Amino acid sequence: MATSKDPNSYYVIHYRDPQSGENIDLKARQIGDSTLGLSFVSVSDFVFDSSTLVIKPSEDQLRKRLENVKSLHLSIYTILSIEEVGVTKLKFKNDRSNLVSFPGPEPLK
Repeated sequence: MATSKDPNSYYVIHYRDPQSGENIDLKARQIGDSTLGLSFVSVSDFVFDSSTLVIKPSEDQLRKRLENVKSLHLSIYTILSIEEVGVTKLKFKNDRSNLVSFPGPEPLK
């Protein structure tokens, strides 16, 4: 089971729902091999945005649908892509981000 290393990051799974035929974006913290066999991926620890006042109807329907689901097993043939997203904090050895650039000479016309 792959768990996101950073607590602020998660996976976005884009898949085609076999029941409705719609493309669905699902956020989860864990993905991995399914116990159902080689052609399935297990998705669990779902993430839903509850910090905003605006409720997306499609996300709300998905949240209600997966309310009591412990783990979702998706066929690899329905998965379009999987992305790991989150806040990345890059540190560079010679970070020069605090340098100020002054205006240079006027460009030639």
